[in-house]
Amino acid sequence: MKHDAQKIYNFLTHYSRMPSYTEIAKVYGFKSKNAAFSLIKKFIEKDLLAKDKKGKLIPIFRKKSIPLLGSIQAGFPGAGEEVLHQSMSIDDWVIQDPDASYILQVEGDSMIDAGIHKGDYVIAQMTKDFKPGMIVVAEIDGEWTLKYLRTKGKEKYLEAANENYPDLFPEEELLLHAKVVSVVRKYE
Repeated sequence: MKHDAQKIYNFLTHYSRMPSYTEIAKVYGFKSKNAAFSLIKKFIEKDLLAKDKKGKLIPIFRKKSIPLLGSIQAGFPGAGEEVLHQSMSIDDWVIQDPDASYILQVEGDSMIDAGIHKGDYVIAQMTKDFKPGMIVVAEIDGEWTLKYLRTKGKEKYLEAANENYPDLFPEEELLLHAKVVSVVRKYE
């Protein structure tokens, strides 16, 4: 195929949402939305994209199972044993609800004490059930950030996991969009 779906996945990573057909046409340099519709139809036929029950585009994350060999000590060294227990899909393990999940790349160091570093990827799951202590994707006074959700009395605010950053209290509004369910860091 002349085109691949990577540009759509890049858009998803950058904007945290799937593109519209107009945006797809622009990304691929098409002059009309009809060309974008045709391209999406081919991507769906090749299982590169899918549509949800409402007809909205959703990404397809390829699942591959890898062997689970056992456990290893991270404290004092112990006897190691390599036994093939089973195999597991990383996708199934880190993504609880694929239809409500997306990936964001982390910029900055405000969550470093929570083990989230610049360049890491977080898997965010859209929800309406937010609890204090969750790491959330939030919009505070029109700015997006990744922080702990905290409360003081009935007031919600955001707290960094780095003492060099102040707590963030909304001047106008605090919108919670997703909770972080996993962090992925790739070592060379």
